[in-house]
Amino acid sequence: MEKDKIKVLMIGPDRSVHGGISGLVNGYYHVGLDEKVDLKYIGTMKEGTKLKKLLVACFAYARFFLCVGRYDVVHVNVASDNSFWRKALFIKCAKRRGKKIVIHQHGGNIEEYYEKLDEKGKESVRSIFGMADVLLVLTDKLNDFFGTIVDKAKIRILPNGVSTQDVDVDVTGKDYTKILFLGRICRNKGMSELFAAMDEIHEKRPEITLYLGGIYEDDEYRSEVEKRSSYVKTLGWVMGTLKDEWLDKCGIMVLPSYFEGFPLSVIEGMLHGCAVISTDVGGIPEAIDDGVSGILIKPKDVKGLKDAIESVASDKEFAERLSRGGIKTAKEKFSLEKNLQKLVEIYRNLC
Repeated sequence: MEKDKIKVLMIGPDRSVHGGISGLVNGYYHVGLDEKVDLKYIGTMKEGTKLKKLLVACFAYARFFLCVGRYDVVHVNVASDNSFWRKALFIKCAKRRGKKIVIHQHGGNIEEYYEKLDEKGKESVRSIFGMADVLLVLTDKLNDFFGTIVDKAKIRILPNGVSTQDVDVDVTGKDYTKILFLGRICRNKGMSELFAAMDEIHEKRPEITLYLGGIYEDDEYRSEVEKRSSYVKTLGWVMGTLKDEWLDKCGIMVLPSYFEGFPLSVIEGMLHGCAVISTDVGGIPEAIDDGVSGILIKPKDVKGLKDAIESVASDKEFAERLSRGGIKTAKEKFSLEKNLQKLVEIYRNLC
């Protein structure tokens, strides 16, 4: 290991966890963050029973406590709700040890979560985020919000990104009757509205098929999928080359979520030439130029979702235009290789 490499201790969910933060962390490993800095990663959460999660968290804290003294920078990936309070223990420990702290905020509903807290809870949130030397946020909207509760000079915008290496898509070969969803199969991802839209579409266009690349978070949707087995298919959680294959096969990607931060799946869909249809929540409007690089709809709008899918599936010229716009945007604005350079520079400026 080179002596002049910055030593970074990063924490977040285990890299095997199904979710956006783990996907981003794995992406940074893919583009070489561990070659640019002396990087150690500690997973603080694994999927499983409450007891398993508790044991993993306790073991992670013990490992962190024992090794944090050897590192220059502590990079803490946080969402909201329980994730925030779990990570607060690590942040306080790093602060007591005099470490430079980067807090990387990922949760899409953090503003709503904050507003629901009582004054004591809000004070705790402000105190914890205030311990950061740098606060990384995903969007302009989150930048504005955090500017009201912490020192604005600490905030940096670093949107999520995907590796653009070796991705070359011929959109003329896209099948716009195949729709892909990537994420957890649950109410907050807009599953009820998506199934309702597919029911109406199926009556007119029975060849249009929805593929769900995710795991069930709400068991109620298992039976809903089974009822629609001829036009809604489950793939399980797809990763790596299998995910790339499905992104290349499908012409449309949908994400009708009620709230989001800055979902990687949208950027992945754009990069692979999918015509992305998503709700205008969180940082998504900062990624999608409506009608140019994708289509934006309102949350819980079944008709808007149905109309958007039909407009893409029935007009190949329009669909290919959206696909090309998405590819251009993903490569120019959301390259993880470019983000890697920015992140390493942030580390250097702290040391």
